[in-house]
Amino acid sequence: MDMLSATPDWLVCVKPAGTDSEKEMPALLAEQFGRRVFPVHRLDLNVGGVMVFARHAAAAAELSRLVREGLMAKEYVAAVHGSLPPSGILEDLLWKDVRKNKVFVVDRLRNGVRKAVLSYTVLSRPEPDKTLVRIRLQTGRSHQIRVQFSHRQCPLWGDHKYGARDREKAPLLFSCRLAFPWRGQDVAFEAYPDWCPAPAED
Repeated sequence: MDMLSATPDWLVCVKPAGTDSEKEMPALLAEQFGRRVFPVHRLDLNVGGVMVFARHAAAAAELSRLVREGLMAKEYVAAVHGSLPPSGILEDLLWKDVRKNKVFVVDRLRNGVRKAVLSYTVLSRPEPDKTLVRIRLQTGRSHQIRVQFSHRQCPLWGDHKYGARDREKAPLLFSCRLAFPWRGQDVAFEAYPDWCPAPAED
């Protein structure tokens, strides 16, 4: 497991795709560091990327507050089918069918419907039917990125649940950056998958 930072308050690491973020990851980190670790946010099972875990209850409470109040900035990279405008903001109303564990875009507010907002920038188009995008979440809804791009006929590569028909085994979606304030300072951590290179430094 790629460890990006370890302090007395938290651990920042890269979760491998296929590892459960709320049970397996805390167990693996607790085994490595010899003490209990607290999850404060989540990534889908088949999505990898940068995550932070608290090392004690007080840090867990503070990090959870940052998540709840929208003060923890989360950015992702994804590979989508089709083409998109160079940048944009996607706003939708989402409803989750809990029985099917699937999310749908709906056209009106009703019980269980929540607003979802994200912004994106196109990074490159390495293939005619593949566009790499960088995404910043304004809201954190279940399957949000996957559903909002699929709704625009641009499903993520490997996301067969939401319309992809390629041969990738899992969605090409990765949490590439996490930033939050801590003890009067802003901290940020980045990592990138093999299929999306890190941006060149200025």
